[in-house]
Amino acid sequence: MKTHHTTMSLGCFGSLLSFSARVLILVVVLFTAPQAFAQGKEPGMLQQNTEYRTVQVDGLSIFYREAGPKDAPPILLLHGLPSSSRMFEPLFARISDRFHLIAPDYPGFGHSDAPDPKQFAYTFDHIATIMEHFTEKIGLTHYTLYMQDYGGPVGFRMILAHPERVDALIVQDAVAHDTGLGANWKTRRAYWADRAANEAALRKMAESARVTLEPTLGGNRVLLDKKDVSARIREQDVTEAASRVSVHPKVREWMVARQQEMGKDGGIVMEGRDIGTKVFPNADLKVFLDADPVVREQRRLDQQHIKGPSAASMAAQLRERDQRDRTRAVSPLAAASDAVMIDSTHLSEDQVLAQIEALVRSKLNSE
Repeated sequence: MKTHHTTMSLGCFGSLLSFSARVLILVVVLFTAPQAFAQGKEPGMLQQNTEYRTVQVDGLSIFYREAGPKDAPPILLLHGLPSSSRMFEPLFARISDRFHLIAPDYPGFGHSDAPDPKQFAYTFDHIATIMEHFTEKIGLTHYTLYMQDYGGPVGFRMILAHPERVDALIVQDAVAHDTGLGANWKTRRAYWADRAANEAALRKMAESARVTLEPTLGGNRVLLDKKDVSARIREQDVTEAASRVSVHPKVREWMVARQQEMGKDGGIVMEGRDIGTKVFPNADLKVFLDADPVVREQRRLDQQHIKGPSAASMAAQLRERDQRDRTRAVSPLAAASDAVMIDSTHLSEDQVLAQIEALVRSKLNSE
């Protein structure tokens, strides 16, 4: 077999062997991904004691992270787009010994409910109202307000409604005036004003983004317009956004075309829920990883270090994601008819890799 024409598909139904195909979602979900804080352990970082909670607000389940002494100065942290409260985890690890930190996920973001847009108005006004009611529901009567990116237009509305609740402001990359959006937002602003007239221009803007894989000794680096997003695409908020955005046919069509472009010369191993059925139906080897749903849920909870009441909420979201991916109109989650099924329920990651390596060797020897 000519290895430079070899394509291998891993239809991954579990969390093992995560690869970089999800990067394509970033092109649709965001055009820039500001990193609020450096990732990783540093000297002086605290042992995290973050609590993961949910609360019912106006009929929605709102997820939030909370840490620090209840009698310490409170900080309400409003995340940006397309992130979630997870972006504040490194900050929690640095200052939760001195401050009472509360970071919610907006409706449609992170682990909070994502109601149908036909029944829920995803506007800054509405989200600000939900966040106001959230603070009231958890008994947060005053706070320092931290606003990042998307948090700006949400937070400023909260301030206008209840200025007496805000002790101080911390603003990071949040725009408070129209001119502050800059030239980069010209196309998107036109789209907001007249969707029909400007949709083609916005689509062209998204389609101009370029995703590349750069081989290194430590593995592939994933670049989005020459920016390294290798770690970013594996974060929980991007994973959740991937499933929600992928239900749109035009998005799937664009993604499939980009993935096929990346693998047109062969010699690639690619993971994804429709890689073997839609993207590379003629792959030389297809492997579909499966596992008992309860085991899959527990693996993800362990991976995200989530325990307690919020674990049940995340497990439910995983089931929802599977159902959404199975039933989407374009490129649904399904095993290819010629895929080799591997049930990883009772297998370690090394054991799964050993089985796949054996399949590859067998395929190479048969050519």
